[in-house]
Amino acid sequence: MVATLKWSPRESVRRVVPFNRATRVVETSFDSWVEPQVRRVPISDPVRRKIVAAARAQEGDAYDASYQKISYPNGDVPAGGGACTDVVIRSLRAAGYDLQKLIHQDMKRDFRRYPDHWKLGRTDPNIDHRRVPNHMVFFRKHGQSLPLRTTGAALKTWLPGDIVYWKMEGAKWHTGVVSDGIGPSGKPLVIHNAWQCVEQDYLDNWPIIGHFRFPKR
Repeated sequence: MVATLKWSPRESVRRVVPFNRATRVVETSFDSWVEPQVRRVPISDPVRRKIVAAARAQEGDAYDASYQKISYPNGDVPAGGGACTDVVIRSLRAAGYDLQKLIHQDMKRDFRRYPDHWKLGRTDPNIDHRRVPNHMVFFRKHGQSLPLRTTGAALKTWLPGDIVYWKMEGAKWHTGVVSDGIGPSGKPLVIHNAWQCVEQDYLDNWPIIGHFRFPKR
């Protein structure tokens, strides 16, 4: 089945040309920007289907990584915005997994295993689950670690609903959700929020440092 990538009316005119590591942000109008054709693959697993649907529902959300006080458990920043990690958090929550609670509980049990980048000395359920390095520790412990390569036999290990982590320019880490779309590159599209939540042919846009499936299958 061939479908056109969905456009959300919330999306701004800020667009990025797909699947090029040297990509630059371009300004254009919706009328002048042609969506690439993609192939959608069926998702048989109901958990992965919920994860992808929840990620896609966030398309058009603004980027906002600011610290905010939120409720616990099942806390969330205001709708319509969030950081890259919020895409993952909301997607897993839609499938019945509260990453805020899971990471908070794991950090309380095993605080020393988590990075000390922020010199906090104790857990903070407002922000701990919104930090990419904490995601990496949690999923290495409790998720299914999968190949980082996207070529050959390893390409078949990338399934809709998987979580991917990249190292961007300037040592910044980033995350996204693998979608059910196959782009012009022949590789899965990803739903991520680096400036605005979008679905793109970006799997190989930055070096991949993590590939996980949660819960373990």
